[in-house]
Amino acid sequence: MTEEEKMAPDDKIDLRGVLCPINFVKTKLKLEMMDSGQVLEVILDDGEPIRSVPRSIKEEGHKIVKVENLEGGYRLLIKKS
Repeated sequence: MTEEEKMAPDDKIDLRGVLCPINFVKTKLKLEMMDSGQVLEVILDDGEPIRSVPRSIKEEGHKIVKVENLEGGYRLLIKKS
C-alpha cells in the first residue's frame, strides 16, 4: 500500500455541479481553514473543473497527492502546504 493510499482525508468537499472558478474558490477557502499537512478530498466534475483546479492548487503551493477517476467525476486528494 502506497503512502497516498494510506492517507485518509481530514476533510471532504463535493463540488460536482459547481462551475469554474467557484470550485477553485471553495477549495481554496476550505484549505485556508485547515492546518498544514492535512489532506482535503475534493470531488470534481469532468472537463474544466478537473483541468483547472489541480493546476491552480499547485500554483498556491499545495501538493496534489492523488487524482482518481470516479463514475461521474474525479476524486482529488490535496495535502495542504
